[in-house]
Amino acid sequence: MPNSHPINIEALLTHIPLFNGLAPEELARIARGTREIHAAKGDILFHKGDPCNGFHLLVYGQIKLAFTSSQGSEKVVEIISQGQSFGEAVMFMEKPYIVFAQTLSDSLLLHISKAAVFEELQRDHNLCRKMLAGMAMRLHQLMNDVESYSLHSGKQRIIGYLLRELPEDSLNAANVAITLPTNKGIIASRLNLTQEHFSRILHELTDLKLIVVEGRKIHIPSVARLRQHEG
Repeated sequence: MPNSHPINIEALLTHIPLFNGLAPEELARIARGTREIHAAKGDILFHKGDPCNGFHLLVYGQIKLAFTSSQGSEKVVEIISQGQSFGEAVMFMEKPYIVFAQTLSDSLLLHISKAAVFEELQRDHNLCRKMLAGMAMRLHQLMNDVESYSLHSGKQRIIGYLLRELPEDSLNAANVAITLPTNKGIIASRLNLTQEHFSRILHELTDLKLIVVEGRKIHIPSVARLRQHEG
């Protein structure tokens, strides 16, 4: 794990979209209800059924949100990257967590307490609108995921995922390389595919010369050609 250095919690809170526009004294009050969590790779942050006493901001590292089926198989719901927050909706529902959270790499998180957020909501009703907007965006992404799982083939899902991982300045470039953020099994679960199906599709795309796979690095000789196979 990287060396621990003092962090500026108030400065980090300003990067959370739902706190945009808060005055320094408002951020200072929320910061007093915020604590750091240093977690090693593989640590469980919370289990399904645990009480939710706030939400998290990932400062660095990577987190998976998942649940385990009655058959014992794991389904990854979301992969959280640096700068993303999670748990806001469950916090407002005042219900236990419906998934578990596990670190995929050494991570630093902030836990923002429910009490601090609720106290600030009493002072500033505009904050409520910002939080609703943020959760609506998360819901919109979830609906896009459901549409993809229901209407798109496995091949379309993987191509769409690869295209979303591209930097914005390379959307029509040639000879682009991306590095998968985590192992293929977790990405397969996120796309609602088995690992075997995921691997077969990668082989198929390789045979079509649309990609070249080197471990977790994916080379795309022509983004335009890959995009043609997305529909």
